[in-house]
Amino acid sequence: MSESVELSSLNLRYEGHRQRDDAREARLLASLAERGIEEPLEGVDTAEARFLLNGFKRYRSAKKLGIASVPYVSLGLEEATGILSLMRGSTDKSLGILEQARFLVDLLTIHGLSLTEVAQTLSRSKAWVSLRRSLLEDMSPAVQQVLFRGTFPVYCYLYTLRSFRRMNGVKPDEIDRFVQAVAGQRLSVREIELLAQAYFRGPASLREAIEAGKLSWSLDQMKRVPEDREGCNEFERVLLGDLQILQKYLQRVLVKFLDPRLKSRAFYAQANLLTGALLSKFDPFYERLKAFHDRSGQA
Repeated sequence: MSESVELSSLNLRYEGHRQRDDAREARLLASLAERGIEEPLEGVDTAEARFLLNGFKRYRSAKKLGIASVPYVSLGLEEATGILSLMRGSTDKSLGILEQARFLVDLLTIHGLSLTEVAQTLSRSKAWVSLRRSLLEDMSPAVQQVLFRGTFPVYCYLYTLRSFRRMNGVKPDEIDRFVQAVAGQRLSVREIELLAQAYFRGPASLREAIEAGKLSWSLDQMKRVPEDREGCNEFERVLLGDLQILQKYLQRVLVKFLDPRLKSRAFYAQANLLTGALLSKFDPFYERLKAFHDRSGQA
């Protein structure tokens, strides 16, 4: 049951655990100005303080509107209990994967819960917990800050940049520089994907242009590469299709290599044979691919 509490009584320790969405918050502000706060904020009432866990957009909007007291529901008397209650009651849409990851890291480190305890309490698998725990380990503090600030799409990081990170020669600080260069520029997912292709696979001139903030010019260069295959002979069209398929499946396989669902002995026995055959062809494939890339760049 909700109660009315003073806005000033809420501690914002966990504000950094929740992602910002300025556009959504602006719409919420307009709605609250007209209708007031109807959905209670949620937190925990510990002996130390009353920590807010859910409702930070409503909190910031209330502060801007000069609202002194807000409806509030306590999720418990301990932080760990409140976090688990919040995660149990949330859906994947209401609590994003990065938010889940940050709360889980706190439960496993600061609050000392075991992976099994967390999985059982949330009615999730241990693989589900492990995947989210490892997510932040692969991410620099600078990138975490950008993603939680809401200025770079989480989807693009998870499904585009992480695949580049697993490429040979791509260093973590290069991921950081790319994210910093394009964050907050109101780019579409497709535009970020094009810029990532240019930055990690294109010539040095494109990388330098992106780091210098010349994003429109870089996108224009990428969009000039024709998507249709008019002017190519049949053999060339087939090879272009093969290269697109190769690129697609390379990215898929790189991501799946780290999936915790890979566990059976039968799978690993067969996968070892297949990867061994692929590795035996890797050096000549790389040399021929590199030579062809250089030749095509001079055409």
